Amino acid sequence: MKTAEKSRLTPELVARYPRPGMATPGKIRYSPDSKSITYLFSERGDLSRDLWRLDLASGKPEHWLSPPGEAVTEENISRDEMLRRERQRLREIGITDYIWAEKANVMLLPLRGDLYQLKDGATAKLAGGGIIDPQVTADGRHVFFVREGEVWCVDEAGERKLTSGSSPGITNGLAEFVAQEELDRNHGYWPSPNGELVAFEQVDERHIPVYPIVHQGKPVLEIEEHRYPFAGMANARVKLAVVSTSGARPTFMDLGIEEGYIARVDWHPDGRLLVQWLSRDWQQLELLAYDVSTGAGKGILVDEVKPWVNLHDDLRFVRATGEFTWSSERSGFRHLYLYRPDGTLERQLTSGEWVVDATVALDEERRHLYFVGWRETPLERQLYRVSLDGGEAERLTRDGGTHGAAVAPDFTTFVELAEDRMTPPGITVRAISGAVRHTLHKPARIDLELRPPELHTFRTSDGVELHAAVYRPEESGKAPVIVSVYGGPGPQMVNDSWAQTVDLRAQMLAEYGFIVLKVDNRGSARRGLKFEAPISRHMGGIEVQDQVEGVRWLGTLGFADLSRVGIYGWSYGGYMTLMAMLRAPELFKVGIAGAPVTDQAGYDTAYTEKYMGTPLDNPDGYRESSVLTHVDRLQGKLLVIHGMIDENVHFRHTARLMQAFIDAGKQFDTLLYPNERHMPRAERDRTDMERRVLEYFERHLR
Repeated sequence: MKTAEKSRLTPELVARYPRPGMATPGKIRYSPDSKSITYLFSERGDLSRDLWRLDLASGKPEHWLSPPGEAVTEENISRDEMLRRERQRLREIGITDYIWAEKANVMLLPLRGDLYQLKDGATAKLAGGGIIDPQVTADGRHVFFVREGEVWCVDEAGERKLTSGSSPGITNGLAEFVAQEELDRNHGYWPSPNGELVAFEQVDERHIPVYPIVHQGKPVLEIEEHRYPFAGMANARVKLAVVSTSGARPTFMDLGIEEGYIARVDWHPDGRLLVQWLSRDWQQLELLAYDVSTGAGKGILVDEVKPWVNLHDDLRFVRATGEFTWSSERSGFRHLYLYRPDGTLERQLTSGEWVVDATVALDEERRHLYFVGWRETPLERQLYRVSLDGGEAERLTRDGGTHGAAVAPDFTTFVELAEDRMTPPGITVRAISGAVRHTLHKPARIDLELRPPELHTFRTSDGVELHAAVYRPEESGKAPVIVSVYGGPGPQMVNDSWAQTVDLRAQMLAEYGFIVLKVDNRGSARRGLKFEAPISRHMGGIEVQDQVEGVRWLGTLGFADLSRVGIYGWSYGGYMTLMAMLRAPELFKVGIAGAPVTDQAGYDTAYTEKYMGTPLDNPDGYRESSVLTHVDRLQGKLLVIHGMIDENVHFRHTARLMQAFIDAGKQFDTLLYPNERHMPRAERDRTDMERRVLEYFERHLR
């Protein structure tokens, strides 16, 4: 068996970002004239990125722009910007974003609260001082942003504030916490295509009690105050208004009296404001069309889906006809649809027991819709094209594995990012026919000897097909097993991607003689609503059962020692680790739970109520889904890890768990990081954590 001295992977390497082979170009976009491709990249292979471009005529990539002034780092940004980075799970520094105008060669470059404009080859500072969420109109003439809780505009007439009335607890133009965290909506304002009008969200959180987070690890006392809406409690009060850039008073849209969420906002080519209104129970998504001069609106499309609606970003417009594309899971699988301007269904564009993941682009002239998804296996993701006038979808990417794509504005080429378990991400520019035009990024050479995990399929005792990944040690004989789990809605743990192979913690544990197992249990994404639905109103039940069945299946292969089984996970995976240890203590002997939700009522409204309903209407489900209900069943060794300034899954979850274990007379271990939020960011903290994780399994699972 290998010793620590001989291991190729160390906690220091496991803690390091970017992962081997993952220092790839990001934020890949075409210039508006389709003549070049721009992207963020670090030639040094670290997290600090510069702006690059590839000229499509010559095929030559070149470094274009380093950050003007001081680059973004984790240490020099404001708290507001830091929290937005948390919402976006963003680790990169340097230049972290840029925004092209749709029809003009004008680019915005946000840096540390300042805003720069790149125009006619020159870079100039456009505005400064705490700027958030900059946007630009298609012609590049109007630039918008949020500063100090108000929407501002910069154009030929100068810089001016468009909204007013912000105060502590009230903002204009900023998305509320649950919109950013749970609805994947980062915008709180939406300029019209010509820049003459701006729709904006007014958020009032004054009635939501303050949740304080104390920075215990700093020499000077610091307290953050967050308005956090707990499950079953009040949400932020939101209004939607439209204001003219000429300075007229805003007109408020009539959102009605039903509780819910502004999920998406878009401008129809005919001038109507289209609002996707999501019911608070997540079972109805209504598309409302508003007359912005009066604020009157009417519903033109309703999706009623049980057990819940999964939001999408698939609304696209055919400007010549007013038609729009939409996606829905009403059939049980997400598919694409074409509607007339009044919301009448024209035709369904895709169908079958497979999943459309997301729309990539719409070619209005040729009436082609580009999207990514899978047809043959959920372990892959491919690029497809379908005609708005009917017919079968055509697959454009050829090889197996996982593919991402960006399509040129003139629809002559597309950028393909391709990877699989054997090959790190490579990026090529292809003609729509598939012919390679240029290579933007070759797959990196990997110095480490990483063994791709085996991919398997097995059936549960009740006949459901599940996918699994297995990382095996080189040594022969039966080995202890460690389950790597997420298990909740959203992420897919098992697929044919380089991310599987470059899971360095799993690789390190395999080098130390452990078998690592991943299973996508019921409730996971990309298998359709029927596969997701079993967790409805009762979390931590069927997911644990499927993980247990995965371990039992692994035992049938002959090389796993099921008397020595451990489990680890983060966030929902931390919750799953705890529930596995408590609901299947006869199987799981060692667990490491990171940032776990220990009681669903202590998490936010939007996420929790989607899957569980409210504590008032589902008390039995909340009680049985709570880790705190089952603490007296702990038998094995348990380590709980948490960042003490986590503003998402509050440290309170672990504090309550600790007290519950103490009250039950149960022994457990803790590992707390005073200056970490939900994602451990400091490399020294991650290194310490990976060392402790390895030591814990070595000590207790041998």
